[in-house]
Amino acid sequence: MKIVTLNELKGTEREVVSPAGWTSNRFLLKADGMGFSMHETVFPANLEVRMWYKHHVEAVYCIAGSGLLTNLESSEEHPIEPGTFYALDGHERHILKARTEMHFICVFNPPVTGRETHDDDGSYAFPDDVDEGDPAAPKNQPETKDNGR
Repeated sequence: MKIVTLNELKGTEREVVSPAGWTSNRFLLKADGMGFSMHETVFPANLEVRMWYKHHVEAVYCIAGSGLLTNLESSEEHPIEPGTFYALDGHERHILKARTEMHFICVFNPPVTGRETHDDDGSYAFPDDVDEGDPAAPKNQPETKDNGR
């Protein structure tokens, strides 16, 4: 059993402050062996970030604040407020803009290691160190000339 409080993560390597301005407190990472990672992420008011998790799927639940999620592939816009859940199950390119400070619970598969930073295209790098026996190992990755890396 693992019991962790948010305060225990503050000031450790599991509290990641991005150059873009968001903060992610990583409760579970790949090393924890759960097959997914789970984070509390905070966007300050007026932050707008373009993202694309081309190697991960992400589930997001908003617990505080309000903002707007734009699906860049369909141009659909969705208001996000406490109680809103969204899943990026199709690796959608998207923009999240916080109107007020927003707090989210985010779950990633495959789990992040804690070392990831967003690339220029808004994605995390392909998890090279994923063990093929790992239940969280990516399945059915689309083939590309450079193997998606």
